[in-house]
Amino acid sequence: MIDQTFRNIGRVRQIAGILSKYGFEDFVNNTPLSSLIPDKRRMSWKKENEIKKYNRWELVRMAAEDLGPTFIKLAQAMSNRPDVLPEALIYELQKLQNDVPPITFEKIEEIIEDELGGQIDDFFEEFYKKPIGSASIGQVHRARLKDGSNVVVKVQRPGLRKKVKTDLSILKILVRWGQQQLENQGVFGADDIVNTFEKSLLKELDYTTEARFMEQFRTYYKKNSDFYVPKVYKEISTRKVLVQEFIRGVKITDVEKLEKWGLNTANIAEKGVDIYLSQIFEHGYFHADPHPGNIIIKEDGTICLIDFGMVGKLTKHDRFAFAGILIAMAKKDPKMMARNYKKLAIDVVIEDERAFEAELGELIDDYASLDVSEVNVTELTLRLQDIIRNHRMRMPGGVFIIMRALTILEGIGKTIHPNFKTYEYFKPYGFKLLKQMYSPKNILDDALEIGTRFSEFITSFPVEVREILEKTRKGTLKLEMVNSLDELTMNKLTRTANRLILGIVTTGIYLTSAIILVAYAFYEGPYESFFFVLSMTGFIIAVVFTLMIIFNSWWSNRQ
Repeated sequence: MIDQTFRNIGRVRQIAGILSKYGFEDFVNNTPLSSLIPDKRRMSWKKENEIKKYNRWELVRMAAEDLGPTFIKLAQAMSNRPDVLPEALIYELQKLQNDVPPITFEKIEEIIEDELGGQIDDFFEEFYKKPIGSASIGQVHRARLKDGSNVVVKVQRPGLRKKVKTDLSILKILVRWGQQQLENQGVFGADDIVNTFEKSLLKELDYTTEARFMEQFRTYYKKNSDFYVPKVYKEISTRKVLVQEFIRGVKITDVEKLEKWGLNTANIAEKGVDIYLSQIFEHGYFHADPHPGNIIIKEDGTICLIDFGMVGKLTKHDRFAFAGILIAMAKKDPKMMARNYKKLAIDVVIEDERAFEAELGELIDDYASLDVSEVNVTELTLRLQDIIRNHRMRMPGGVFIIMRALTILEGIGKTIHPNFKTYEYFKPYGFKLLKQMYSPKNILDDALEIGTRFSEFITSFPVEVREILEKTRKGTLKLEMVNSLDELTMNKLTRTANRLILGIVTTGIYLTSAIILVAYAFYEGPYESFFFVLSMTGFIIAVVFTLMIIFNSWWSNRQ
């Protein structure tokens, strides 16, 4: 950590200066950063400070913009995490803009030629010098290939990867130094946040990942004539250069042009939402940034998605839990909704189960009884996020990206289709997934997984018990107990411990009965039948205990 800090001392000082400039001197002064900054420099930053007219969260946004691409990207990613950040801060981070001044064509040309290993004229018949887009990660230009194909070329900014890696290493150090200050501001688990962000950002910096996602989506929807993903020219694409088909069309919100082409905008809105929901619930991979600029409509009405730099993912388990929440709303069952919320959560310790279910019950009363035309998905999403925040539940990041995407899609839908009803398209997918969840194939897959885990447990259990006994014999076994749990939680822990003990005893009976049965097979003598009866009795007792454990677990989940 110290080596990283001193190796990048110039950037560390720059970051400390920006933090001080925007009023975060308390963070600088309460971390080792203060020892790296001369007093004279801190005084000069303080004189430049004109921050009194802004609140703290506005200053966080402004500081992120000043700190550069890595911090802008982190702030944008965190704007989708209401389970981690305060609501007021999320509101500010959503204002962040990713547009930056373009870099010169000479630098773009140099990067392309270095990456492709030849002159730019060797690959392109024509390359337009004026960019059509410039962001913190890359710059986009129009071009035409030798075969006449019109393409767009995305080029990564020079030196960006090295700068991002430097910033990420410094960011990790700052998070460790300032963990207490961050927690005081309501930001918990900052280490995990930065590690997850690092993996995501490094993937985004590798354009071959984006190319792979585009190919994947093209495969998913190759038979869908209403939806199109641009072709990627992989033979002339690299980690820093991405060449893809140019899509001629207009933004989905350009109602005037769509109507001029004779297209039914209401039909486009409905097909668009249906395509997006199929990404989430059928494939588990979804475009994570469906704003109007990334949804292009061709003159024949085909919907095209561009810019796959951000792709979200939901596992099968998460999709089923998400579907359970939708079904519970439709059935007006707050207990079922609470169970699926907890299944979806990464980490959850709900202190007041009744209050949690009561909040979900109020949500159901407010929305499930409404006519589909009256349901506002944006308001519903905000209510769901409030419940997650109030009960300190940690959710998979993809869940919030979906919620944000649905609010964007609802806004687009109502722009081009005034009577658009998002919830009408959203709800049926829940029942479709429920049917899939209880299909014979899925039940068999789950049974095989449970069997594999049980086999691993049987194999590892004796070894782990031996380790515990060995530590006990040597006097090195340490027990850490915290007596700060409420009565409800203690009762749950007691029931869980009882089930665990019964499970261990049951496993022991199974093993003992099996050993006796093997002994019976090889034994010949006066007590031969006794061994068989003893073994069968053991198996029967073990089966009874197993059924008791299963019933007890099922009953506890219903409480």
